[in-house]
Amino acid sequence: MLIRTTAALALLTTTAMAQQTDITIGMQLEPPNLDPTGGAAAAIDEVVYANLFEGLTRFGPDGSVQPALAQSWDVSDDGTVWTFALHNGVTFHDGSAMDADDVVFSLDRARADDSTNAQKALFDGIESVEAVDPATVKITLSAPNGNLGFNLAWGDAVIVAPETAETNATMPVGTGPFRFGQWVQGDRVDLTAYDAYWGDAPALTDATFKFVSDPNAAFAAMMAGDIDAFPNFPAPETLSNFAADPRFTVIVGSTEGETILGINNVAIPDVKVRQAIAHAIDRQAVIDGAMFGYGTPIGTHFAPHNPDYVDLTGQSAYDPAKAKALLEEAGATDLTLRLMLPPPVYARRGGEIIASQLREVGIETEISNLEWAQWLEQVFRGKDFDLTIVSHTEPADINIYARPDYYFQYDNADFQNLMERIETTTDAGERTAMLQQAQQVIADDAVNAYLFQLAKTGVADARIDGLWENAPTQANDLTGVSWSE
Repeated sequence: MLIRTTAALALLTTTAMAQQTDITIGMQLEPPNLDPTGGAAAAIDEVVYANLFEGLTRFGPDGSVQPALAQSWDVSDDGTVWTFALHNGVTFHDGSAMDADDVVFSLDRARADDSTNAQKALFDGIESVEAVDPATVKITLSAPNGNLGFNLAWGDAVIVAPETAETNATMPVGTGPFRFGQWVQGDRVDLTAYDAYWGDAPALTDATFKFVSDPNAAFAAMMAGDIDAFPNFPAPETLSNFAADPRFTVIVGSTEGETILGINNVAIPDVKVRQAIAHAIDRQAVIDGAMFGYGTPIGTHFAPHNPDYVDLTGQSAYDPAKAKALLEEAGATDLTLRLMLPPPVYARRGGEIIASQLREVGIETEISNLEWAQWLEQVFRGKDFDLTIVSHTEPADINIYARPDYYFQYDNADFQNLMERIETTTDAGERTAMLQQAQQVIADDAVNAYLFQLAKTGVADARIDGLWENAPTQANDLTGVSWSE
């Protein structure tokens, strides 16, 4: 009897453990809103991408472009007409049907003159979007663009409903496998599995995104089991502690995050001064001091794992003497610059290191530590800064340098023309050559000081399967995540 009771209890315990279907994900930054079509913060997509909102296409964990709401697509011989076949039976989380009219609305809204989409340039080449029938959408381009499927995979291109588009910032309604539960501002966002999801049901039934800005608090929360996984862990100096503990898995991968010392090119128009700033920075010292060795030095705005990458780190190598000489040539020997730092560890810790390095060549800095909302308002939108540190986590986004109104305000007509040619070129060899030329141009102009490619350093409960190792886009995709015992 005792044996039977013990065995029964063991079976019940094992079953209970095996049935865990909820998860708590740690994030350092809280999103300013939950609408990926109306905000630039990476934290928005980290909550909602593939979980709550979906586009016609999506990025897979290996960076490939995969079908999403569109089950397939055809491209005309001249490359200007893309026809997408939509999945049938798709509904929004309010129960309303998603069809071709919603796709037309979403893409027309994203590319409209008054669009607030942070990546509006993704849709520039679209001439028209037409609902052929409820399950078919035709997109006509002004010129061939082999990157359209890639562009439509961004979080900024998700499909929304006309009835709920204006309230998605606080009450998001999408088509994904999880629906919105609640947002306790300053604390967490809760999602729940959507029972009427059109695709494969996720293994998880509930997901909480918990916001922990302090690295020490993040470490304590993981150790206590209050957080199950922290995909972008903010305290890399403690990773060895987790690696030595069998309760945890340390996940180290790559990201699309080009981490830069952003320079306001209107406030600092002299290329010699910008070059001096770049030569004053010891990249490896920043990586070692701020990221405890996790990161890959870069010399331009391009990911080293991209096959079209050019290693230009030598062009702006650490050379304090050269930095001083360039400042002398520019007549900028008594320079004080405002350095605005957002909350991430790479920015706050890196900022102190870079400020010290700049001081060594005669450039003083006035550091302001900004909260994320402040940084978005003052730096990103207001362009009221001299220097800043930020990681650009959008995939293959060198095209931002063709936008004179972008926050670092680089205006080069030749570069803009080059990017236009890249967009319309389908020959792979020609595209590679032009992308490498583009990397060289912005390095020559020292538009920004290029620091390192952000590593993806995550910590998770060892029983969790399916978390992304790499980050081809800014996402905590939970669609394939499950618990094992």
